[in-house]
Amino acid sequence: MENENQGQRYVIGAIVEHQPGVLFRVTNMIRRRGFNIQSISVGLTERKELARITLVVNGDKRLVEQVVKQLNKLVEVIKVSLINPERAVVRELALIKVNAPKGAKSEIINYAKIFKGHIVDASPKSLIVEVTGDSDKIDAFIELLKPHGIKEVARTGITALSRGIEPVNNKTESGGFP
Repeated sequence: MENENQGQRYVIGAIVEHQPGVLFRVTNMIRRRGFNIQSISVGLTERKELARITLVVNGDKRLVEQVVKQLNKLVEVIKVSLINPERAVVRELALIKVNAPKGAKSEIINYAKIFKGHIVDASPKSLIVEVTGDSDKIDAFIELLKPHGIKEVARTGITALSRGIEPVNNKTESGGFP
């Protein structure tokens, strides 16, 4: 796409065979269609031979639906769906390393509590905070910490599951995943 901010944000979920090269084929197909992947997360499912890929892309609805159809044609892809974030549980995890001299530690710890985060590492001059939630929550937390001096940020990208939909065991475009 000419401009990665063009169009609406879409979340695409896919169940794929867990084997070498599958992630490359999925992302390469999306790249060939001119989409920039805003975020991607991959992990095993409840079945060790399958992996779940969650992609976020910006674009035109018609073009994104075409990407879903093209993904469904890949042999290693079991199921692809557009996920409606309003009818799904959508989460992201971030680890934020922030400057924390003696006087600032308690303030940062209080911010973490407000955002339901956890201090996962402490040193004399810094803290690492783990926070999960939607992307807006994480963005807001990072903005709150900026005056303290953020040293590093690692974000997972979102992962999502549709709410209350029964599993489907084929390559249809609606419904849940196998």
